[in-house]
Amino acid sequence: MTAKEARPMIEISPSKVVQVIFLSREEAAGESELWAFIDGMNSEEKAHLTAIAWVGRGAFEPEDYLEAVETAFVQATTPTADYLLGMPHLGENLEAGLEALGVDVSGEEEDLL
Repeated sequence: MTAKEARPMIEISPSKVVQVIFLSREEAAGESELWAFIDGMNSEEKAHLTAIAWVGRGAFEPEDYLEAVETAFVQATTPTADYLLGMPHLGENLEAGLEALGVDVSGEEEDLL
C-alpha cells in the first residue's frame, strides 16, 4: 500500500483547518470570527474538522479517521462551533491531527502570515 492509498480522504481543505488554528490562537479576540467561520462550513467539513481534532487529542488513531468522521456526524447534537470552541487546546489538537494524518500545511500557514 502506498502512502497516498493509506491516507484517509479528508473532506475539508487544509487552508480552512489552518484558518481555524490561527483564529483559535487569538483566543477571546477572535472567538466570534472563529465561531462564524466554523458555523459557515457545510456538515461534511464540520465533521472532518471535528475528526481531525479528535485524532490530534488522541481520541482516535489516524487509521480510525473515517470512524471518527462517522462518529462526528452521529454525535453532532450541539452546534459544531460551540463544541469545538469549548475544546481545550483546539489549535494544538488540529495541528497534531493534521500531522498524524500526514497532511502538510506549511504552504497554507505561510499564506496566512
